[in-house]
Amino acid sequence: MPDFQINPTAAALLGLLHEGPMTGGQLMAAAERRLGPYWSMTRSQVYRELPVLAEMGYVRLGKPGPRSSQPYAITASGKRAFGRWLTETPGRDALRNPVALRVAFGQQHNPDQLQTLYTNANQYHSEALAMAKEQAKEAKKNDDPYGAAALEFAVAYHKAALSWLKTVPSE
Repeated sequence: MPDFQINPTAAALLGLLHEGPMTGGQLMAAAERRLGPYWSMTRSQVYRELPVLAEMGYVRLGKPGPRSSQPYAITASGKRAFGRWLTETPGRDALRNPVALRVAFGQQHNPDQLQTLYTNANQYHSEALAMAKEQAKEAKKNDDPYGAAALEFAVAYHKAALSWLKTVPSE
């Protein structure tokens, strides 16, 4: 079977499957735990990609488990595809910040709406920052410098967002 190019979500799933066979639900949990601070995946994306990866021969299905859960395991061609993906140029960031989008239309907000928006964003970024710091600390403790480095990106992102929120107009 020829090797096909994979998208970042498929690559993330293949990367996670290097840890061993997992069901879609286990992959979602692993993605949230390992990648969540800096990379989002939805359940629908995971369940859309898994059959495609199986059709490409990059994963194989295991025996159905409880409640018809289906474990997936990475194949040798899946490992090769993941290895190729690692060497590709990553492309540009896809920056989509829902708070910044709303701020861009700040003239249409009333002051109370803006204040609520800013308060909620501050709370979210403060909590996410604390979690990312803790995860980075744990990755360093577990001798995972690459995982820690990726988590430090999330730390810097949330710090930048909090810094930016201090500068946005409130009226």
